[in-house]
Amino acid sequence: MVDPGKRVWPENRKFAFTIFDDPDAQIESESIQVYALLRDLGFRTTKGVWPLDVRRERNSGGDTLEIPSYRKHCVELQEAGFEIGYHNAAPHSVTRDEIVEALDLFRSYFGCDPATMANHYNRDAMYWGPARLDPPWRQAYVALTRGKASNRHFGHVDGHASFWGDICRERIRSCRNFVFSGIDTLAHCPLMPYYDPHRPYVREWYASTEGAQWPSFEKAISERNQDRLAESGGACIMYTHFGHGFIREDGKPQPRFVALMTRLSRLGGWYVPVNALLDFLRPPKGPFVLRDEERSALERRWLFEKVFRGTS
Repeated sequence: MVDPGKRVWPENRKFAFTIFDDPDAQIESESIQVYALLRDLGFRTTKGVWPLDVRRERNSGGDTLEIPSYRKHCVELQEAGFEIGYHNAAPHSVTRDEIVEALDLFRSYFGCDPATMANHYNRDAMYWGPARLDPPWRQAYVALTRGKASNRHFGHVDGHASFWGDICRERIRSCRNFVFSGIDTLAHCPLMPYYDPHRPYVREWYASTEGAQWPSFEKAISERNQDRLAESGGACIMYTHFGHGFIREDGKPQPRFVALMTRLSRLGGWYVPVNALLDFLRPPKGPFVLRDEERSALERRWLFEKVFRGTS
């Protein structure tokens, strides 16, 4: 008998699990190692990319699609069933014209616009920093972070050189926002994907689980947490950077990473890319529309985790 409190997943799977991997600090050789492991274990996840060549001082290391062999690797991943996502245009801030160029390159490489994106900390990030929140939580965020993230992101600010809100709404469907510490992302954000009328340039938002670097990823998918996810029948969208600590100095994946992902692969989950999971969760009439009280509760929960648990 199916527990009425649990979601029924496709193919009679017990739960859902996926990853959005930001490209920060990740080089081609490391990507090949990580994705070969995921592919062989049956995972199909989402790999974020920077389409544009590097034109000014970087704010992050990591390969971009300007490198032909890396681009070929990403195309091969797409052909193998992985999703290629968007992590802004480049590892530095860009202008509106450069954003259009980057999205056109993405389309030429992968045959479509990106379905999902995750903000990089550029000026062209969409609704980032304090703009992630409404008052009074916005003021609380600025105070608690001592204003360090204020006035740095302008993707949604009409008239700014990095504004591309109308383009984002037209060409990208889903954008990552709040990150939580629990492995069951859906338990923290059950109205996923959602549309926020206060942030109209993004068609829909999704949340994720904290795993930005290897230590936090390892903690999030511990054996105990894997069992909790399977028991709850929930869904995890893991936020990570496979360029941060997943590959040892000898070029091989961390043995603990291999062991945990191997164990997870055997628990009967639905292991699909972020866009496929959101397609399944989305109501027939479109994404959930946040009401004011739902937005406030979501923002309050995230701000608590941001301040006291260090989520992204």
